[in-house]
Amino acid sequence: MSTPFIEHVNLTVNNPEQRAQVFMRLFDWHIRWQGDAMNGGTTVHVGDERCYLALYTPRQFESEQPQDSHYPGSLNHVALQVDDLDLIEQRVLDEGFETFNHGDYDPGRRFYFFDPDGIEFEIVQY
Repeated sequence: MSTPFIEHVNLTVNNPEQRAQVFMRLFDWHIRWQGDAMNGGTTVHVGDERCYLALYTPRQFESEQPQDSHYPGSLNHVALQVDDLDLIEQRVLDEGFETFNHGDYDPGRRFYFFDPDGIEFEIVQY
């Protein structure tokens, strides 16, 4: 039996097409699929052949969710492993995002950034 891995993460965003374009520039990914989704929404799958982010937006947002990672079911961050941390950080900065919480400790180097929807991403190089 092969080792399980995360095939995709489904994130609710304001503009999946725009967010997909950003991830394509940052990580050299491509759109795997896009189209209609549940409840009249839209989804864009962006990633590579092995895994991807499913970027979903409903037809309309029902209510504002608190941007607080201290309640059950909350998402703290999405971590992406890269081969060249410095290259990716420069791309993140070029997109206008602020990087923070840089670390260089076992097992690797890392930094974090928030996308425009308030989703925190950790970028790590081992």
